[in-house]
Amino acid sequence: MGQSSSTVSYPTNQFLISPEPSDFTDEIKNGPLTDFTEGIPDDCLACIFQLLNAADRKRSSLVCKRWLRVDGQSRRRLSLNAQSEITSYVPSIFTRFDSVAKLSLRCDRKSLSLNDDALLMISIQCESLTRLKLRGCREVTELGMADFAKNCKNLTKFSCGSCNFGAKGINMLLKYCIKLEELTIKRLRSFNNGNDLIVPGAAALSLKSICLKELVNGHCFEPLVVECKMLKTLKVIRCLGDWDNVLVKMGNGNGFLSDVHLERLQVSDIGLGAISKCVNIDSLHIVKNPECSNLGLVSVAENCKKLKKLHIDGWKINRIGDEGLMAVAKQCPDLQELVLIGVHVTHFSMAAIASNCRRLERLALCGSGAIGDAEIACIAAKCVELKKLCIKGCAISDIAIEALAWGCPNLVKVKVKKCRGVSSEVVDWLLRRKGSLVVSFDAIESEGLDASGSDVGGQESGVEFPVMGGQVVVGDGPSISTGRLAQFRAKMGLFASRNLVPFAFHRSSNHGDSSKSNL
Repeated sequence: MGQSSSTVSYPTNQFLISPEPSDFTDEIKNGPLTDFTEGIPDDCLACIFQLLNAADRKRSSLVCKRWLRVDGQSRRRLSLNAQSEITSYVPSIFTRFDSVAKLSLRCDRKSLSLNDDALLMISIQCESLTRLKLRGCREVTELGMADFAKNCKNLTKFSCGSCNFGAKGINMLLKYCIKLEELTIKRLRSFNNGNDLIVPGAAALSLKSICLKELVNGHCFEPLVVECKMLKTLKVIRCLGDWDNVLVKMGNGNGFLSDVHLERLQVSDIGLGAISKCVNIDSLHIVKNPECSNLGLVSVAENCKKLKKLHIDGWKINRIGDEGLMAVAKQCPDLQELVLIGVHVTHFSMAAIASNCRRLERLALCGSGAIGDAEIACIAAKCVELKKLCIKGCAISDIAIEALAWGCPNLVKVKVKKCRGVSSEVVDWLLRRKGSLVVSFDAIESEGLDASGSDVGGQESGVEFPVMGGQVVVGDGPSISTGRLAQFRAKMGLFASRNLVPFAFHRSSNHGDSSKSNL
């Protein structure tokens, strides 16, 4: 985008259809050609535009003036390259797209972003704006955010990342946007002063979701998190500060909280115990929090009996294991999704989960040397509702894969990666045994197993089960990945096979890197 609406006349001959030959051929030849698209109502044309992808819709809007007008009036979502040059085009852009409800403004690191004046013009022209995403808009200040908030009081969702405004800008947003439901704050550079607190404001009565990521002083949001009594989703990822105190204050008065994601935080069993008081929690992510142990997980299991989704990345420190998982198996029979990464589990806890959690549909076991053929055989025999299974970096063999062929009648997808004992022959046999099963298999020869590295854990340490185009994907060499990470592995394969990288370097890289890859 970033250009004014076109005023050039475009040929429409390709859309003009001549009637079929008939007895009145001479009359038709002498008459004008007919544009049958003129009979399509604007509402129907708008619905057709909604079904097109971005490129086709842009091309279609240039067919004629009417299509250009209908496309602009019916476009609800718009994404712009928010460089400073766009400022002069803002009036013409939003004159054409006057019904935009979802707006995304992005600027790369090397470019100068739009400023407060451009954001003010956007807020004046976009009267129906309900969602705004800012990425890299470093020239937008707290004054610009204040003017925007005053004009866009119907905003329901706001997300910003890598911007320069600080607490005052967020406070003005919470003060004027009384309908705000979702707030996402990521890498705000002006939050270095820990004395600036985020005041709940009028939006505290409507906020349902808060996501805080990579903030130096994330504890500045404590008043907001505590006072939002309608909060349903809380995600705090790599934010400095003591979060036990925040969770204790929040857990005493929030009866709506259902989704909690805690990743790489200073949080302990005290915080998990506070969360357990929110008895309506059905989704919990405990990702790389070294101070969380079985004690906190047991407390959550005993009180949050509605738990349906549980993700645990134990970081291979063995503080969460059989004791906590057996409590989950006993107290949370409605569990549907379980992801265990770097967690030391044995046959005892796996057998308890397979026996008691009969509604389990999605299971991922990654980076655990204690998971073997016996555990997979137990899962295959008792998890009758299981639909998706991911096994990565576990000590299983062909026997475990054969067990899947005779159990799990509802299984539709299986992913096996970095399991040395599994051969491609048994995978082929499994496909012949269950023809409708989708299997993703990566053979491995010399690459080391590591659950705490960037290989393990999907986005935000989650698990993604991809829809494969064919029935099976088999790698003949080392584990196959895409992108820069794959090139790095290829170059470092020799060193990985000889274990020349010190353990201390490996642990420090886990704290510093932020790379992601899907399971």
